[in-house]
Amino acid sequence: MVQLKKELQYIWLDEPLVQKAIAWVNAQSSSTDLLTQGQVMADILFDLNMDAQSLAAAIIFPTISALKIKTEILNTEFSPQMSKLINGVLQMDAIQGSSKMLLAMVEDVRVVLIKLAEQVYVMRHLRDKDTETQLTIAHQTMNIYAPLANRLGVGQVKWELEDLSFRYLHPDDYKNIARLLEEKRLQREAYIDDILNILNNALREEGLEAQVEGRVKHIYSIWRKMQKKNLDYHQIYDVRAVRILVPEIKDCYAALGTVHQLWQPITSEFDDYIARPKENGYRSLHTAVFGPQGKALEVQIRTHKMHEESELGVASHWRYKEGVKHDAGYEQKLAWLRELLEWQIDAELPSQFVDEHIYALTPKGDIVDLPIGATPLDFAYHVHTSIGHRCRGAKVNGHMVPLTYKLKTGDQVDVLTTKENKPSRDWLNLELGYAVSARTRQKIQSWFRQQNRDHNIATGKAMIDRELERLDLKSFNYEQLAEKFNYKTGDEILAAMGRGDIGFHQLLNAAGVSLQSLAPERAPKLTTVKSSTANITINGVGNLLTQLAKCCHPVPGDSIIGYITIGRGVTIHRKDCSNIFEFEEHHKERLVQVEWGESRATRTYAVSVHVEAYDRPDLLRDITNMLSTEKISLSGLQTHINAMQQTIQLDIVMQVVDMSTLSRLLDRMNSIPNVISASRYQEAKNRS
Repeated sequence: MVQLKKELQYIWLDEPLVQKAIAWVNAQSSSTDLLTQGQVMADILFDLNMDAQSLAAAIIFPTISALKIKTEILNTEFSPQMSKLINGVLQMDAIQGSSKMLLAMVEDVRVVLIKLAEQVYVMRHLRDKDTETQLTIAHQTMNIYAPLANRLGVGQVKWELEDLSFRYLHPDDYKNIARLLEEKRLQREAYIDDILNILNNALREEGLEAQVEGRVKHIYSIWRKMQKKNLDYHQIYDVRAVRILVPEIKDCYAALGTVHQLWQPITSEFDDYIARPKENGYRSLHTAVFGPQGKALEVQIRTHKMHEESELGVASHWRYKEGVKHDAGYEQKLAWLRELLEWQIDAELPSQFVDEHIYALTPKGDIVDLPIGATPLDFAYHVHTSIGHRCRGAKVNGHMVPLTYKLKTGDQVDVLTTKENKPSRDWLNLELGYAVSARTRQKIQSWFRQQNRDHNIATGKAMIDRELERLDLKSFNYEQLAEKFNYKTGDEILAAMGRGDIGFHQLLNAAGVSLQSLAPERAPKLTTVKSSTANITINGVGNLLTQLAKCCHPVPGDSIIGYITIGRGVTIHRKDCSNIFEFEEHHKERLVQVEWGESRATRTYAVSVHVEAYDRPDLLRDITNMLSTEKISLSGLQTHINAMQQTIQLDIVMQVVDMSTLSRLLDRMNSIPNVISASRYQEAKNRS
């Protein structure tokens, strides 16, 4: 058995379940490191008055986690409860990618407290890590675990996590404040000792039974107040602070009166958190006064019970016994989780529910429940419709991200807004990936619905014309399209497009059917066979070789026609190809009606795209990288540079599956910085 270090002989080691846990860890590994970590975590929990099972779980957890031991082994070695407890902490380890974290917290708060104890241990030993790791863990601690400790009211853990994180995130500020605190430490301690004597005597004379003590001011809280109020260190009044503990609530207000009789209060710095507790249940009176020598002094006044709750939070209510319910205070501490998650899970919901949601955090630590794949825009609309309408950017974990960024559980999101509501119609384009949530899309659509109808009609017409031009297609018959979408007039189709109720791809699919049905017959229908080579159905002839024309590059969705060549089978053209007009005049007998085959999505088609842009370094790389991520193959690429105008023109031949894919690619190209336009075009006339 591994011998324990002397300094780790804690007073709770006599607990039988704890001794059993230590023996089990010794049996699994000859290293003392895992046992040491577990005992430090247990000591942190002991200070929170946690039960023996929590202490034993803390001792076992590092070994289970490091050695990848299945928690089921604990069912027989200890108990199913122990297994469930440690398994919950393991789930929280996956905080960046699993929504199970929050569900575990609600089910058993001890899971969260064990995880917080582990995070304190990690932060205490962070100095041994490289700089990148220090910053990553410090950011995670400051953004997730410190707010979580605050939410659960565990003050002593919250302060330590914040100070340790601040040490790595702002090392210069941390060292400067620590130096200033140390320089004045002896003077400050002497000043506080005088304050304690004055207060004790005054409270005793008033017949109040009170415990008065100096209060440690944490470095991060000093810095935060300096930043928030734009103050210098020497202007921070609560560097000097004391706390008064009394038996009952009425004594708090009596003590407050005594303090204000002794020294002049700073009225702007009074807070009554007893009458109006903080969201996490924190209760206390806060006041600031001009003390002896005219120096500002902060005084906190609370009952002993309030102080215990302030330091221990939800742990102060822990009364874990088999068959005994938790007290009301414990349940109240957990209510914030259920409320923020809009808890609506009933017994009939499938277990897959936990994999369908993610939980992101506001800068204040509030939790936002979102669907898997949600973006910062979804987050903004979930927080408030107005914030969504005014959203123009976002920071995730302190870094700028695009609005299409896919959020993960644990991400902290800071939405950047403008003064006026101005949603973008691009947000409704599913292909661009701005809005995943149906709730978000409904709010955006509702905003556009409220805009002027004539404006929507004009906007819709402009959007459609732009897409038709980019895709080199003929105009739609809006009256026929209106019937397909159950609208009365073509204008309603345009207005719906302008509002965002209908997407261009929906129009494209509906119009494709309509255009094919209106296409004139080029040859009599006799038999229909499929050409496996080009996935084309040819009417009037049997079993001929087909190829796609290089002059117009037809793709599925285009209206097409075939031209029977001499010796090279049937060449497939778009019906609006300039070569077809000449064939109609001189070789009409060679034209044959053709259709796209059913399996066309299994192959790709060459399409020519023309891109005009302002020249810059890496422009070509950005375009080709985008096509690469879309798994698009290139058949040709030519560049033409205009040095005088500092522009570049790119002629790209790419392989695409269908018109929807082409439309999405053009959208993405047009969003690349410096790109002026990207559209489909026909190559110079080539005889087939």
